Amino acid sequence: MKSKPITTLLFDFDGTLLDTNELIIQTFLSVLGKRYPGRFTKEDVLHFIGPSLKQTFDSIDETLTEELIKEYRAWNIEMHDQMAVEFDGVADTLRILKARGIKMAIVSTKKQDIIQRGLKLMGIEDIFEVVIALDDVVNPKPDPEPIVLALNRLNASKEEALMIGDNSHDIEGGQNAGVRTAGVAWTAKGEAYLATFNPTYMLQHITDLLEIVDGPSS
Repeated sequence: MKSKPITTLLFDFDGTLLDTNELIIQTFLSVLGKRYPGRFTKEDVLHFIGPSLKQTFDSIDETLTEELIKEYRAWNIEMHDQMAVEFDGVADTLRILKARGIKMAIVSTKKQDIIQRGLKLMGIEDIFEVVIALDDVVNPKPDPEPIVLALNRLNASKEEALMIGDNSHDIEGGQNAGVRTAGVAWTAKGEAYLATFNPTYMLQHITDLLEIVDGPSS
């Protein structure tokens, strides 16, 4: 049976549209380095990219989770605008997709205010009809809840949707929600790692989406 055309794109944000990888890594190293000197390396904290902060800090010490989250957010916000940069071609490609009538949403494990700050930094506050943040759900990715919520708010069907992200949580979340998925080859964890989760597509550049979607040309 032929697949339906893709008319809806659901994007993870950090590490997918906005390059915050070094910001995230340095935030973890700073916060954890103060608490656990010498225990965590850059390679260690790569594994913390993707899950929510609660999931990550719970895995280290549940009794310190709330305190570590506060420290993380304070350092991250202070350094955000200095260290975060757009991945190549993202804003221009998103504007082309919007002009084609493609429905688009952000589905992230970040808080709403941080996502909005990143969108403003990139100058794309007007692109997304829906932004689903950690604040909006009980269960973050890989649970299907945030993806299903985004589809409902967009009035879109899962059969015509594609979830795009740089982490296993994005791919598994999309699969759990019954939508097609796309990994991004520029993931900090490496394309080979992301490919092990069997996304439907692997984007080598954001412009690959222009060929994947079937929006009316303009």
